[in-house]
Amino acid sequence: MSIAVEDLATPAVLVDLDVLERNIARQAERARAAGIRLRPHAKTHKCPEIARMQLAAGAAGISLAKTSEAEVFAAAGFDDIFIAYPVVGLRKAERLLALSDRLRLAVGTDSVEGASALGRVFHAAGRRLEVMLKIDVGYHRVGVLPEDAVGIALRLADLPGISLRGIFTHAGQVYQAETPDAVAAIGRHEGETLVAAGAVLREAGLSIEEVSVGSTPSARHAMRVSGVTECRPGNYVYHDGSQVTLGTCGPEDCAMTVLATVVSVPAPDRAVVDAGSKTLSSDPLRPHPDGHGLILGSRSRLRSLSEEHGVLRVEDCDSFRVGERVRILPNHACVVSNLHDRLYGVRAGRADTEIRIAARGRIE
Repeated sequence: MSIAVEDLATPAVLVDLDVLERNIARQAERARAAGIRLRPHAKTHKCPEIARMQLAAGAAGISLAKTSEAEVFAAAGFDDIFIAYPVVGLRKAERLLALSDRLRLAVGTDSVEGASALGRVFHAAGRRLEVMLKIDVGYHRVGVLPEDAVGIALRLADLPGISLRGIFTHAGQVYQAETPDAVAAIGRHEGETLVAAGAVLREAGLSIEEVSVGSTPSARHAMRVSGVTECRPGNYVYHDGSQVTLGTCGPEDCAMTVLATVVSVPAPDRAVVDAGSKTLSSDPLRPHPDGHGLILGSRSRLRSLSEEHGVLRVEDCDSFRVGERVRILPNHACVVSNLHDRLYGVRAGRADTEIRIAARGRIE
């Protein structure tokens, strides 16, 4: 296909292919320079085509968030997947067992109870499921405290049907960092805390193959800590408004935008586009909330979203007209991927390819 961007029906998700390719190559080179494996989190894009680009650039495998996402990527031929999420339940254990027939598989856990339920299914089949123990390095969402890791890891290693591959983390608190120096400090803390936890586990007699860090803002700092073996950033393929505000990248590094049409200009300080909460993430801008997306080429932002409407706060220096096309830099690219069936790959103002977002809506 080759269609002028302005001729696409709106709203539409656009990905600048030149920027995408540059982002993928840059992150792969950072991992090579640090001497670690790159296992990008494909939940950001949910597209096998883009994951193949990451593997071609040197990624060792991919990370995903849900069992159903792994099923999509396994069907597309991917053979090394880490589900970086605490998978719980008998039915999902049976699905994991079926997946393990086709690929190298590991899942995250932070409890003996959750892992033992999975292990029973694998043990009954004469198999072992590799798990990664999640360590909380300050985000306080999922993960065991570092001081509790040894006791839980020893119990995991003794479970029938379970094999402990290593440890992992996600320093999500980095999205509240106020300055680039604070981002760097959180990244170093992430790496150092996880490496120290791995050393303690090894002293307890456990074999820890993988020490895996995550998060696009913190990864470049955490991956340089000696002893880290793997990193799992995801958002770097596209970047977004929050990454720009955090100082992770510049606006020129943002590959994803949303094309929308101005459908109403009811007041000089207000305009409305056809991209609402069904199109854009309602996630706030990080680290400080400021609307729901920047209108490129202007200072105006989306002030509020309803299902079908995005309401712009029009700055004094800007004006919009009904029928005008605008491009929106979303706050959070990963959620946008989950809201759409397809994206358009763009070069030089033309949509050259349509890519199906194959794993969108796979939430179980």
